[in-house]
Amino acid sequence: MISDTSQLRCWAEVDTGALRHNATVAGRLAGGGTECVMAVVKASAYGHGLPLVVQALRDEVGAFAVASLTEALQVEKFSTPSSECQGNSVTLKGGHRTVPIYILCPALPAEMREIVRRGFIPAVSTQEEVRQFAAISDGKQSALHVVVDTGMGRMGALPDEAAGVLRAVKDNAALTLDSVSSHFPSSDEDEAFTRDQERRFRTLVADWQAEFGPFRTHLANSAGILHYPRVPGEMVRAGLMLYGLSPLRESGEQLRPVFTWKSRITLVRKLPAGHGISYGRTFVTPHAMTVAAIAAGYGDGYPRQVSGHGASVLLRGRRCPILGRVTMDQMLVDVSDFTAPPSPGEEVLLMGCQGEGGIPPGEIARLAGTIPWHIFTGITDRTVRVESRT
Repeated sequence: MISDTSQLRCWAEVDTGALRHNATVAGRLAGGGTECVMAVVKASAYGHGLPLVVQALRDEVGAFAVASLTEALQVEKFSTPSSECQGNSVTLKGGHRTVPIYILCPALPAEMREIVRRGFIPAVSTQEEVRQFAAISDGKQSALHVVVDTGMGRMGALPDEAAGVLRAVKDNAALTLDSVSSHFPSSDEDEAFTRDQERRFRTLVADWQAEFGPFRTHLANSAGILHYPRVPGEMVRAGLMLYGLSPLRESGEQLRPVFTWKSRITLVRKLPAGHGISYGRTFVTPHAMTVAAIAAGYGDGYPRQVSGHGASVLLRGRRCPILGRVTMDQMLVDVSDFTAPPSPGEEVLLMGCQGEGGIPPGEIARLAGTIPWHIFTGITDRTVRVESRT
């Protein structure tokens, strides 16, 4: 693990203490503690670095969730430093904790055999998927979670088809029904639809449990956890909130920020009036200016789309406007107002908190015309992830 950042050009400090705090908040809101929290760590843990996040949470949460077999294999590797696989979970040597790994997206046919062999818990939407998993079980008991489409339109059995999928799982001796889930498409935008969607899901679940017996459910995403009443002890899927952001305008005060993105000044120059800045000369100096080059660009994941829209970085606690277009490896900022000019090697804050101020992810997302999820997951591997602890 890197502890000295002095030679890094662009890096992100990931606060694992804040990460664990946010998992605790999710567990408290779920009404059953962190055992009820399914930590969503797909897309390299929302850009925070999957190895670092999984290692920080492996003794804290009830399950991990990813999008694919490839990601599940990564979670297995980093959640089990000294472990042995048993069934659909991982048992840590020297302890009794198990960490199930859920795959939330449909599996490719070529992935199914390895999913079964590894004991991961795949999502199924159709009876055909159920038959495929049963056919390759090779005597190994396979756990599935059935997804019901109550409004997302992305995957899942439609409500009038779901009973058939559940029956196909329950009737096959090679399979176990782990859980039934659905997903909120607009819990951060449309409260009336979301409440009706949950009501419909609960009605369906009650009918199916009367027919098939008890099974677990999971429904709430981060907005659902933060804003809507939960069934105490039900598993919840914590995504964005785990990383310190609320998808809602309110409800984020109990969360702690996890991600601080930094870079360094590489060069400071004085430019005369009328001098173009960056590609396309979209900014021309209106007067003599002192301009600093920053060792970060869209090759590191900083969105080029903010160019010309008022984005800034933080240097010595002061905002410095980004001038012209963000390039692949560098961006240029105005440092004319400093009495003591900055020097190469000085830190700048690209995103995150600094003292009482900072540059929130939502600000960069708004200027780029996108969402915080997109900003986080677009940060490339050239930005080195470094653990910090509070």
